[in-house]
Amino acid sequence: MSRRALITLALVLALAGGIYAWPGSDSNDTPKEISAEEDHGHEEGKGAHADDANDEADEEGHGEGTQLSRESAEAAGVRTDAAASASIRETIRLTGRTTLNQNTTAQVRARFPGIVRAVRKGPGEAVNNGEVLATVESNESLQVYAVKSPIKGVIIVRNTNVGDVAGDAPMFTITDTSDVWVEFHVFPRDVDRIKIGQQVLITSFEGGHVSEAPITTLLPIVEASSQTVVVRLSLPNPEGLWRAGMTVRGDVVIDERLVPVAVKNAAIQRMEGKTVVFVQEGDRYETRPIRVGVDNGEWTEVTEGLQAGERYVSEKSFQIKADIGKAGAAHEH
Repeated sequence: MSRRALITLALVLALAGGIYAWPGSDSNDTPKEISAEEDHGHEEGKGAHADDANDEADEEGHGEGTQLSRESAEAAGVRTDAAASASIRETIRLTGRTTLNQNTTAQVRARFPGIVRAVRKGPGEAVNNGEVLATVESNESLQVYAVKSPIKGVIIVRNTNVGDVAGDAPMFTITDTSDVWVEFHVFPRDVDRIKIGQQVLITSFEGGHVSEAPITTLLPIVEASSQTVVVRLSLPNPEGLWRAGMTVRGDVVIDERLVPVAVKNAAIQRMEGKTVVFVQEGDRYETRPIRVGVDNGEWTEVTEGLQAGERYVSEKSFQIKADIGKAGAAHEH
């Protein structure tokens, strides 16, 4: 056998010996060492997950928040109030219009047909009960008689002039503006919840005038054109702020109850799909998820998440929301 062949045979035998040595005592130790390393790595992984879980628990225990000094809060217009009980009204919102009070409106006619000799009052002028509005010369007696106002009020229509023939048509329309009617249209789904005597909060569409009065009339018919029922109330108007023909909003109070905890509607925001308020703790404002009940347009009942006495942001809550959003964005970057 040549020298090269001998060297090759020796290498093959050496390699074969190494392979067959693997299942020996060394092989038994090696798997144990590997298993221990894997076990150690697994424990380290468990520790990392546990830390993450603790971080998540901390985040759940302490809501997102922002720091704001008292001076900065005042400058931004941020205000806080203590959560407390409140009387919450459940309402139905209606749309309506002011009209003349037909019980205090008069159409003035001539007593006898004749020629109008004088007209003393015109539209927009105030008149007293018994005040002369015009004079008419009777066709039968040829005597001139006075046409007088039967009520105290304001002339809103004048349908006569000097030289006209006075007959059956109204010469003047006068109304007492110290009281007007408000008529609302109620859809069938709400009719059963509307009753005579219920209070209605009336607001002009411009928001400048607000008043309250009870429902006095619920008409027993359905208007064919709108398929609605008309409800009416008499609204005191001593200062003449409510003018006939104004479009108004009416919130009919159908229920009223005292709730243990309520917040102003301006306090409530939506964040990450949750309804929240911002609770003040010193200079820190934290997000607090809440559950809400009824609201009346100004106050909302809080059924879960906030206790009476806790201070919450009642004005400029959107400012706090924006600050928290900025802080979260900065943290992500």
